[in-house]
Amino acid sequence: MTQHALIEVPGADAGGPRAARTAEVARNTAETRIHVKVNLDGSGHSRLSTGIGFFDHMLDQIARHGLIDLDIQAEGDLHIDGHHTVEDVGITLGQAVLKAVGDKKGIRRYGHAYVPLDEALSRVVIDLSGRPGLTMNIPFTSGSIGGFDTQLTHEFFQGFVNHAGVTLHIDNLKGDNAHHQAETVFKAFARALRSALEYDPRAMDAIPSTKGSL
Repeated sequence: MTQHALIEVPGADAGGPRAARTAEVARNTAETRIHVKVNLDGSGHSRLSTGIGFFDHMLDQIARHGLIDLDIQAEGDLHIDGHHTVEDVGITLGQAVLKAVGDKKGIRRYGHAYVPLDEALSRVVIDLSGRPGLTMNIPFTSGSIGGFDTQLTHEFFQGFVNHAGVTLHIDNLKGDNAHHQAETVFKAFARALRSALEYDPRAMDAIPSTKGSL
């Protein structure tokens, strides 16, 4: 039986402490074997192994800047290319986040962040709406970063939004170096997601929607 630690939530006197938002999801296909564990109320620790070094580096940005404990172990058909691995990690991470966040009672729901890195600047806006949607504009200046195909950035985020049920807008506003472009995007995504997942002390017992559900 999984045991969930209790976390103290500022301003949550009415509802008391809440269970830590954790989840574990496995996805096994003929192309990939993915295992993901998340703690949305973590401290940014990560354990990552996808076989794609730069992708691991980007996933680490999500953990560190999102304050999400993230364990992702992936085995894929990298002898073909990284497409299936990156896409399926996005899918499985999305499933894990959706499972961990629960009914979304008390969260802020919306988040946004601007993140610079030298000459690069990116903006990410997220809505934990329950409705999948991705709008992304990253004019990468290179087709690859190390062994990572920059086109797969879209596949990762598309897989994530489809299975986390979020609306996500990603814009790289400036950048000459593809590494910097990607890193600002992943860092801004992490910060925006962190903001959206935070509890709102003024609405701890409310689901942030006029519909009453998300």
